[in-house]
Amino acid sequence: MVQTIAAIGLPIDETLMIQKNRLIPKSGVTDSKKRISIVTGTHGDELEGQYVCYELQRRINENYDCLTGTVDIYPALNPLGIDSITRGIPGFDLDMNRLFPGSENGSMPEYIASKIVNELKGSTAVIDIHASNIFLREIPQVRINELSRDTLVPLAKKLNVDYIWVHSSATVLESTLAYSLNVIGTPTLVVEMGVGMRITKEYGDQLVDGIFALMKELGIWSGEVIEPKQPIISEDGEVSFINATKSGVFVPSVEHWKNVKKGDHIGDILNPLTGEINEKINAETDGIVFTLREYPIVSEGSLIARILA
Repeated sequence: MVQTIAAIGLPIDETLMIQKNRLIPKSGVTDSKKRISIVTGTHGDELEGQYVCYELQRRINENYDCLTGTVDIYPALNPLGIDSITRGIPGFDLDMNRLFPGSENGSMPEYIASKIVNELKGSTAVIDIHASNIFLREIPQVRINELSRDTLVPLAKKLNVDYIWVHSSATVLESTLAYSLNVIGTPTLVVEMGVGMRITKEYGDQLVDGIFALMKELGIWSGEVIEPKQPIISEDGEVSFINATKSGVFVPSVEHWKNVKKGDHIGDILNPLTGEINEKINAETDGIVFTLREYPIVSEGSLIARILA
């Protein structure tokens, strides 16, 4: 059942609508009122969640009798951004994930943010799906504020991701959707995977498998599910960042999500004008490359890779 949760008039007789599709058991909402909310499309250049929304509903519809709770799916929190391939909200130059919890009496973006929070609060769990930007590729992971660790890590373990990154509270922005919901007692997991402006089908299938496993754990699904992967769990101090010190064209020599040893060759920054190598990049620690540069043009300071020690 498609529902509109917020609608605002735009110029030239157009309307901005934030919509969700609600799936409930055939017998109606159960007494337990268990509800999982899947949200994505906060950033218009992050499209990995679009496939997840489709595939999740396709599988539910094939085995609808197994649905024992409510599933709410919000594929586009920033529909103008998705339509225009813009990360933020077009016309406002705003990152939507810096506006929560919003205000009903504020500007249009703040009003929409407040409506979204009001809709999602009270969910048994919220899965907030993001992709990386166009510059980096990420393995499927859940990122968690250390203040919510005890509540969220057990849920994240069900999502079939490769990695759970527990951030220090000092690095978490309080104006994000996840922070705003967690602080009011609605458990919200942030998933990062893939690369901007692309869909990585295998990552989407992996996450959908995990969502069903979590739904079963929460009493929302009675069908067969996989045994989720055992993810690596780490703190901020276990992550090493590699940044470029020269400009040029980056060509990697390692594969994503592979082990490296300290001193191993990560890649080169090339100079197409002179035919020289501006910088040879080597691993500074042993570990797994869980973030790798996707877009080849780099400047001094550009992130090249993250290594989980």
